[in-house]
Amino acid sequence: MPLLGYLITIHAYGTWLHGRSVGSVDFDHNIPGTLYVPPNREREQRERDSLKYPPIEFDAQRRFIIDSTIKEVCAYRKWQLHAVHARSTHAHAAVQAKHTPERVMNDLKGYSTRRMREAGILALDIEPWSYHGSTRYLNTANSLAKAIDYVLNQQGDPLEMRCPSGWTPRA
Repeated sequence: MPLLGYLITIHAYGTWLHGRSVGSVDFDHNIPGTLYVPPNREREQRERDSLKYPPIEFDAQRRFIIDSTIKEVCAYRKWQLHAVHARSTHAHAAVQAKHTPERVMNDLKGYSTRRMREAGILALDIEPWSYHGSTRYLNTANSLAKAIDYVLNQQGDPLEMRCPSGWTPRA
């Protein structure tokens, strides 16, 4: 089966804790088609209590940089970007690449972090992303089409994006 791409989902730090009511994925609950981590208020509170700093939110400027940087990285790496969408607590990208999904995800996170710091809208001592993320393989035309639709049309109303003053996108 040919690999047509990956659906990458990356969450802002502290916004997707294990035990939350909508479920999550951990090392024991990570096989596609199986159950998520069951809701557990105590676990969610323990995770909240262990945060190094408050949860991160992506405002209009951060969303602009994340969106621009994902496009920049994909163009530079010659990865085909099918769709990207940055939200207040996460970002999605449907990407075709000849690298592992972990490499794609780590590059998108790393460069977005660097660009936010360059723009002066993220402190040096803050890591804006949660550990890892979701990396789904898209092996059929149908799965790719569904992923693109999900990214572009199923994230809710569009959110404002605003270029930080003095910052210029590279792509």
